[in-house]
Amino acid sequence: MVSAVRRAVASAVIFAVTVCLLSGCVSRPQKTQKLRDLEFTVLDKDAVPEEFALVIEENKAMPFKLTYADQGYLYIAEGYGAQPTTGYSVEVNGLYETEDAVYIHTNLLGPEKGEETKEISTFPYVVVQTEYIDKTVLFD
Repeated sequence: MVSAVRRAVASAVIFAVTVCLLSGCVSRPQKTQKLRDLEFTVLDKDAVPEEFALVIEENKAMPFKLTYADQGYLYIAEGYGAQPTTGYSVEVNGLYETEDAVYIHTNLLGPEKGEETKEISTFPYVVVQTEYIDKTVLFD
């Protein structure tokens, strides 16, 4: 009887390992192939819809990634939290659509060499406006 139990346990373990190994070989195709670049406008802080501007203001001390839709437009904001001096900015490197999502790529730029800065906390972020697309926004 002990031998039968051992065989059953060994069979179960072999079956479980086989299932795990075989399922690891199955892959789902990634749907990250760019369909098109999206046209966008980087907004001045005073052009951001008021409701969205309030949410940004509440979150600016920490890094954030926010979206907002209004009147046929999609607004995407990314902030990098508190920085120790003036002179920081955020650039948009790309905004594009795939089958499943909208991707945005931004970078935080530090003060340029020789630029005069002040030792005060700043909160650099960028807000872009594009056409409304009903897809998840992914930040890269």
